[in-house]
Amino acid sequence: MFEAGSETTYSGDGDRRPRPTASMSLSGFAPVQQAAPSLAAVDDPLELARYTRWVHESDGVRLGESALQISGMYCAACTGILENALRGVDGVRDARVSAAAQRATVRWDPAKTQPSALIAAIRAAGYDAVPDAAAPAREMRRAEHRAALWRLFVASFCAMQVMMFATPSYVAGPGELSMEMRQLLNWGCWVLSIPVVLFSAGPFFRGAWRGLRAGRIGMDVPVSVGVAVTFVASTGATFDPSGVFGHEVYFDSLTMFVSFLLAGRYLELRARHRAAAALEGALACLPETAQRLEADGSISEISVQRLVAGDRVRVALGQAFPADGALIEGATQADESLLTGESVAVEKPCGAAVVAGSVNLGAPVTMRVERAGADTRYEAMVSMMRDAMSQRPALARVADRWAVPFLWAVLVLAAGAAAAWSVVDPSRAIWVAVSVLIVTCPCALSLAAPATMIAAAGGLARRGVLVQRLDALEDLARAGRLFIDKTGTLTEDRPVLATTLVLEEGMDAPARAVSLAGWSRHPLSQALVAALPPARHDWTAVEERAGQGLSATDTDGREWRLGGAAFAGAPSREDVQVWLSCSGRPVAGFGFDELLRPGAEDAVRELVADGVRVTLLSGDVPARAARLAKRLGLDSFVGGARPEDKLAAVAAAQRAGERVVMVGDGVNDAPVLARADVSLAMGQGALVARAQADAVLASNRPLDLVRARRTSARAMRIVRQNMIWAAAYNAACIPAGLDRAGLPPWAAGLGMAGSSLFVVLNALRAGR
Repeated sequence: MFEAGSETTYSGDGDRRPRPTASMSLSGFAPVQQAAPSLAAVDDPLELARYTRWVHESDGVRLGESALQISGMYCAACTGILENALRGVDGVRDARVSAAAQRATVRWDPAKTQPSALIAAIRAAGYDAVPDAAAPAREMRRAEHRAALWRLFVASFCAMQVMMFATPSYVAGPGELSMEMRQLLNWGCWVLSIPVVLFSAGPFFRGAWRGLRAGRIGMDVPVSVGVAVTFVASTGATFDPSGVFGHEVYFDSLTMFVSFLLAGRYLELRARHRAAAALEGALACLPETAQRLEADGSISEISVQRLVAGDRVRVALGQAFPADGALIEGATQADESLLTGESVAVEKPCGAAVVAGSVNLGAPVTMRVERAGADTRYEAMVSMMRDAMSQRPALARVADRWAVPFLWAVLVLAAGAAAAWSVVDPSRAIWVAVSVLIVTCPCALSLAAPATMIAAAGGLARRGVLVQRLDALEDLARAGRLFIDKTGTLTEDRPVLATTLVLEEGMDAPARAVSLAGWSRHPLSQALVAALPPARHDWTAVEERAGQGLSATDTDGREWRLGGAAFAGAPSREDVQVWLSCSGRPVAGFGFDELLRPGAEDAVRELVADGVRVTLLSGDVPARAARLAKRLGLDSFVGGARPEDKLAAVAAAQRAGERVVMVGDGVNDAPVLARADVSLAMGQGALVARAQADAVLASNRPLDLVRARRTSARAMRIVRQNMIWAAAYNAACIPAGLDRAGLPPWAAGLGMAGSSLFVVLNALRAGR
């Protein structure tokens, strides 16, 4: 008993996410959001700490890793432009940009550059960026939403007016509409089309120009070519009906196409903003300030960024806990849905641990800070979610590689179609070319995987599962073999009293054991105190001997010992780990067992029902591992496993062609977590274990492992649905665009916008 125990601490490298601040306007009603910081402000050390974390490379160089939110991205091709622009800044070591999340993660050398230079490079590339912080990001979303809505309004309003002017040409019989009147109506359509082309279609032209300037073909190129060709051809037909462009005009098709495409992009924008706001609201919940109790008893209001371990903080009712720590005065209930996904309040008696970001629901309390700032579980969540949201999964990279040659094929096909129809029927050449350019734009293909996987990761995060590597979702869905650690993973990391053996009556042995155990912080002593009624006895000469136990003298001068069998002078028994002796005579024994985490049995049963082979891995003695395996209904287990034994078991399964998932929590699990195809760590596990894991079960609930696997499988089904839809859509629409009675440009635009919108809405199902 009383061997040197290990203390698990949680330390994260998460950066600080600033909370939004609002000041009241002069009217006293509308909150005015904080403006985005200037380029000079983003380099301020205090501001820098809000969106930057510091990492050390293998060569010992200290680098900053900053998270930025980007606006102005409309397709996957923008990713390469931005990454090239950022990597061109002197001092930038690496840059990752996610088109689906509109985020960038940049690793930079503070000796050579500053974040202001990164933002300046993004602006020079034609985009905009702010630090990934709640207030400026929300302001940027608001501005982006307002601009998108205005473009859609102008395009739709002008399209309706153009259709009104074009209607007489469609309904008039032969000779009913004079040539002069037809020309007048065409001039009216031309005037109304100018704001659509110059203002509403501006994002398409800017996106195409940025791509061409960077030597890349993006989704906006065929759209821009289609809009420009249609407008030029229709303008030529308006002012010179007998000229090379003929007398047919397509202003109605042009304005309707732009309207439909902008409507699709607007709905995509709304869906993306809702997802970002939901995640932001879940994460940005720390208070701005904390009430710290000073040594003289006074209270000072300080920034939560100034808190350090050991501070005493008063937390009001309804306020979020500002740091990780323990209650030292009062009892309450806490809403920990941020970390666990459960909305049921958790009882917090005096002495209970509390986590940053959870909300005090019961009564005002006082806590002692144990971990603050970047060390809290809250900040680790923020860091992990930012990392995941900045990634492009392997499926997305495959789609991006196919998108570029596909776009070249579309351009060649449109040019060939125009050439062929100029011989067959010159009046339809422009129409067919524009329809092919528009209808085949592969936006849906590029959105199929990243939108789905980011939605799935966001949904899991709201339920207590933090995905650090998006590709892990695909591997988790396909894995058929799972190895799971015992202590701290399937069982609680604290023992529970299972056996009480009283050898001599009348000595009040359990009460004396509880009273003496209260002098120790050893896990078994604490388990004894928690299991038995409290008792008070007067002790003198209390001494704790490391690795052995406690000794003390009572008021009658008798020596009592609480500890292992040899220390207490008791016989060794497998079912008793702690003995109490009086003057060298054992009077009571206490046996402890492991407490299964809630839902552990259900989780194992459901995994087996899903066809997963589950193996229990434990460093505990084989007999105890066997008992737990039998209790869980497992016929596969490894007991007495050292780290190298666990590594060998996983490697053997991989050599047999199995895709392996490993779930663990301890330092000794780090090597096998790194070796497995997919690894998950418990939220209360060791930092090195969480650093090696692909996902973290912040809720510490085994059933969330089942949820993660089923969500991953569902996400992969949705990815396949999206890719099949995108391929089938293009396969069906290309012949229609080439046909004599093919699609007009407005119908092609409606089809393209509808296809992308279907993919986005279908992807959002993965996060439910």
